[in-house]
Amino acid sequence: MTADTKFHPAGFFKRTDCRLCNSKNLVSAFALQPTPPANDFVAEASLSVDQQKYPLEVMQCGSCGHVQLGHVVDPTLLFSNYVYVSGTSKVFVKHFQDMAHAVTERFAVKSTDLVFEIGSNDGTLLKAFKDLGSRVLGVDPAEKIAASANAAGTPTIVGFFNQEMARSISLEQGKARVVLANNVFAHIDHLDEVVRGISEILSDDGVFIFEVSYLDDVLKNTLFDTIYHEHLSYHSLSPLVGFFKRLGFKLFDAERVDTHGGSIRGYVCRSSHSLAVSQRLNDLLAKEVESGITKPECLKNFSYNIEKLGTELRACLHKLKGEGARIAGFGAPAKATTLMYEFGIGKDLVDYIVDDSPLKQGLFSPGLHIPIYPSTKIYSDKPDILVLLAWNFAGPIVHTHSRFKEQGGRFVLPVPHVQMM
Repeated sequence: MTADTKFHPAGFFKRTDCRLCNSKNLVSAFALQPTPPANDFVAEASLSVDQQKYPLEVMQCGSCGHVQLGHVVDPTLLFSNYVYVSGTSKVFVKHFQDMAHAVTERFAVKSTDLVFEIGSNDGTLLKAFKDLGSRVLGVDPAEKIAASANAAGTPTIVGFFNQEMARSISLEQGKARVVLANNVFAHIDHLDEVVRGISEILSDDGVFIFEVSYLDDVLKNTLFDTIYHEHLSYHSLSPLVGFFKRLGFKLFDAERVDTHGGSIRGYVCRSSHSLAVSQRLNDLLAKEVESGITKPECLKNFSYNIEKLGTELRACLHKLKGEGARIAGFGAPAKATTLMYEFGIGKDLVDYIVDDSPLKQGLFSPGLHIPIYPSTKIYSDKPDILVLLAWNFAGPIVHTHSRFKEQGGRFVLPVPHVQMM
């Protein structure tokens, strides 16, 4: 967000150029149902207030192939009162600990080195680096979550990262040897400004490491519910190579990781750095050409597969409801908002949702206003069916709640294929 950004009075604007190459050659691929912000949970006292819904139009750049949302919602509406925290998931805590170990070892990060994270959330990743002896600092716009991180001993600045902030940090704390952006590089509209900020704060021998959902996995596995207003970009590697080169950087390595149904972890350094481009990155780029994921045909097929999946899931849930089953949802992730709006799944099918995050318990889901309870409710209330809205954690959820299944309950996995478990 820059000073000259002009938002519609409702809090959004239509972007007409590619976020990566600045081309005006954007083409509409398809549109999902408009939704409120995916994490805009509401208290009971606010249920009578209609929540603003925003378009979810997917665009593709005809020049570089980048995929992005057409409409940008004011980030202060999306992130200032954010309710997603990484630390409630044991899977993510372990993932971040493993990442911290791998990065520290690979790049010989010393105790005197600064590790800086953009969008540091509750400090889960930085804590893993801190536990290994690094100096750490984060920035995040969610005031309450940043305050919690500070209270827990992870220094966190409240705000949106930009070039001015980067200069200030560099003067006060020196350059960062490692800059991180985990599951946030898809959230940023003006990526140019952020990368210029990274250029201000990154040491000459430093590395910028980001992790984002991978377009290849999104398309192949019909992970359409990862499309929501926080996620402005759906990244593939080939457009990113040109983007970083244009700004004086080099994407020198990338690897696939299994978070969020399939992600990529990219490694970036200054163009002048001696680090060579890895064969692993070259292999992934070649596979992108072979699969054609930046071609319009892939998005057309994706749209068809979304419609097909919706028909299948609705038929499954209506059949179960018709047989007298009581249905609840497990997990209230942002992706559930997209899934439920797109497939028309509301209070007529799902009685309530359970979630392990205290920040969401006692609230109601965005727009559809389905109540959210702690997971203990499934044992006191005993629904017949749990729809795994947090499908990316299906394995741990089913394992942790095996008692639910032993008592006769069944799980429904909605993505990537409808499956009774």
